[in-house]
Amino acid sequence: MLDFLYLMTQICAGIVVFVTLWGWLPLDHWWVRGVDFPRIQILVLGVLSLLLLLILTPVWQTTQISLLVALVVAIGFQLCMVLPYTRLWPKQVRQAKLMDNPLQLSLMVSNVLTPNNDTQALVDLVQKKQPDILITLESDLRWQQALEVIEADYPYTVKVPLDNLYGMHLYSKLELVEPQVKYLLMEDIPSIHTQIRLSNDKLVWLYCLHPMPPSPTEAEKSTTRDAELLLVGRHIKANQQVAILAGDLNDVAWSKTTRMFQRISGLLDPRVGRFFINTFHVDYPFLRWALDHIFHSPCFTLVDIERLPSIGSDHFPVLTTLQYEPCAHSEQTQNAVSASEQDKQDSKQKIIEGKQEAKKIAKDSEYT
Repeated sequence: MLDFLYLMTQICAGIVVFVTLWGWLPLDHWWVRGVDFPRIQILVLGVLSLLLLLILTPVWQTTQISLLVALVVAIGFQLCMVLPYTRLWPKQVRQAKLMDNPLQLSLMVSNVLTPNNDTQALVDLVQKKQPDILITLESDLRWQQALEVIEADYPYTVKVPLDNLYGMHLYSKLELVEPQVKYLLMEDIPSIHTQIRLSNDKLVWLYCLHPMPPSPTEAEKSTTRDAELLLVGRHIKANQQVAILAGDLNDVAWSKTTRMFQRISGLLDPRVGRFFINTFHVDYPFLRWALDHIFHSPCFTLVDIERLPSIGSDHFPVLTTLQYEPCAHSEQTQNAVSASEQDKQDSKQKIIEGKQEAKKIAKDSEYT
């Protein structure tokens, strides 16, 4: 029995090492980029394998020592990826100050799952939490009709009902200024771009995104997803915008692309130094990671961020409350990591590749 357990431990350790090395391949294919997602799970498996190796290894010969060293390196790499999203890491976004008449903005993001029939669960949640802004993803005409009951409280709306899993709706209590629906790369995947007028008349840009994920059933590569995020990030930086970007990005916060996006855009992640907000998959607690995100300019601090109860979707909704504090921009705890020249070149090249890939996908779809 112990021999079998030892063999299985060696196999698990080898898998952790292999998957870690596999993720370093400079390829955008889904079967490579897919290992970005389960880093928490890989880390847990690696730590368990390490403990069992230390306990069960009868004789430490060259092969066993090599496996141990490789496993420790793999664990170290995975730890570097996920540790920033724990309390062991310095906060990237400062906690909001107690102020008289604070200027706060609450935003709920919910991927509703198009075939989900429990529309009332989201309506009840919105009416209970009363966010200033609601963003729904995968919402079609049926969801649009179900959400009409909240429009008395949310007079400003942008509606893009689609039945291709990329429908998108925006409901706001705050005035939306010149909202636009754009199709940045793919002709059937929308994004919403608008300004929001805060109660002090300050205008803040809001970008709602839901790019196509790399998967065997959707995009063969992550190229268009990565390009869409970086395209918006470069636009925010080039125009020196005070901005919030939110949505289901079909990517995790620790991926190479998302971290580059932060450097390119200058936006901050309120989860850094706090905790994971793992929103997908609702039904599999051990197989969860964060797909639903919010990033914001340094002039916002964090009041609260929480994962909300399930509404019958495969994603949990997320509610984030920010506080507008212009002075926070100059404080060291609010400083974003600057983009390097290499970041700028890489992001530009990735956008070019994304546009080319989008044209290829569009052309291929003509013959399917």
